[in-house]
Amino acid sequence: MRSSNPVFSRRGFSRDNGGYAGFNAQQPAGGPAAGTNPYATNPYATNPYAQDTAQLGAPQAPARTGAMTIDDVVTRTGITLGTVFVTATLAWLLLPVDPANIGKSYGIGIGAALVAFVCAMIQAFKRKASPALILAYAAFEGVFLGVISSAVSTYVTPGAVPQAVLGTMAVFAGVLIAYKMRWIRVTRRFYGFVMAAALGFILLMAVNALFALFGGGDGLGFRSGGLGIMFGVIGIVLGACFLALDFKQVEDGITYGAPREESWLAAFGLTMTLVWIYLEFLRLISILQGDD
Repeated sequence: MRSSNPVFSRRGFSRDNGGYAGFNAQQPAGGPAAGTNPYATNPYATNPYAQDTAQLGAPQAPARTGAMTIDDVVTRTGITLGTVFVTATLAWLLLPVDPANIGKSYGIGIGAALVAFVCAMIQAFKRKASPALILAYAAFEGVFLGVISSAVSTYVTPGAVPQAVLGTMAVFAGVLIAYKMRWIRVTRRFYGFVMAAALGFILLMAVNALFALFGGGDGLGFRSGGLGIMFGVIGIVLGACFLALDFKQVEDGITYGAPREESWLAAFGLTMTLVWIYLEFLRLISILQGDD
């Protein structure tokens, strides 16, 4: 199962020193096909079908060390999100969006967003996780979020930022509970639906941005008024679906014993998804408060 997240969709915890673990092998939703041995192609997995070599007098294979655990994922995700929070706070304090500094602050914020995008794309196409690149992405993304959050808080509504943070946390907790309770089942059909919806959403937003750039105003109106509210809700729902796919990716990586360094990729992917949800909440709240 490949995640909708760009970093997961390319790598999916599947590479190990240049080889493939078989984690992203094409299998039917819900598990391997009947009559097949999924452990035959997966060096990370423990094979319950193997004979007890100790009874045959053969030496026992050493247990695999350095495999990814949930603690690794939580720790790396905490570090990455902590970096976003620290740089966002610094940007908020040091790059004010008052009339005297708004041009400079916006310029730095947009520049930071571009650098974060480049770091994300480089990491997405690397064979191995690079903690330096991932933390650089988090740092520059935090600068952008700090500037845009400060602008919304100053010129739209002072309460937008804490509301967006609380909304993001609520979506994360809700999806995690639903996933753990198996109310959400990540199947091949679910994955296909989310990817198709995400592609359509991104294309529409790109077209809207082009019309806004060359025609002025709000483009086609997808980010303002009633349409803006509808697309804001759709964006949050898509973010929640991305989280479910990311949770599935992490769960499978741990199950199949992916290398510990892959936990940085999990942190990277989860951070990207949470940033998406936060920005959609911030935009939605801005529209709702702006209409009051």
